[in-house]
Amino acid sequence: MNIDAVRSLTEIFTKNGLTRLEISEGDVKIRLEKEKTIVQAQPVAPAFAPIAPTGATLAPAAPAEGDKATENNSMDFSNLTDLKSPLVGVFYSAASPGAEPFVHIGSKVKKGDVLGIVEAMKLMNDIVAEQDGEIVDICIKDGDIAEFGQVLFKLF
Repeated sequence: MNIDAVRSLTEIFTKNGLTRLEISEGDVKIRLEKEKTIVQAQPVAPAFAPIAPTGATLAPAAPAEGDKATENNSMDFSNLTDLKSPLVGVFYSAASPGAEPFVHIGSKVKKGDVLGIVEAMKLMNDIVAEQDGEIVDICIKDGDIAEFGQVLFKLF
């Protein structure tokens, strides 16, 4: 493998945002790897409040001491955080087919917890929680294509 081929591979690696690339030619092996970058989600106010499913009733939350937002039994949805896809790829809600999903609506998560996976070019990229919170919406289905910047989860 010549130096021009190595330069070309490095450019492809960098340009396409890959985190790992392994190539072997004969007895020559090259492995390029870099740390994953975590995309920070920007909190946004929802356009509307969620609606309870037909026939369901919502029980008021027990107020926390000194918490005025819960004392009047209303949730402050201005604190929702959208977690967006950092790349284009296939979204998976579980580690393998038939396995239990990483999270459900109502799941409590901690910063760094894996919420899902986006596969791009045969690379599995973990989608992690950037803050502690609760999953209030899962905006994509298992096996769907995630677009760059598409909202995948809403955290409260």
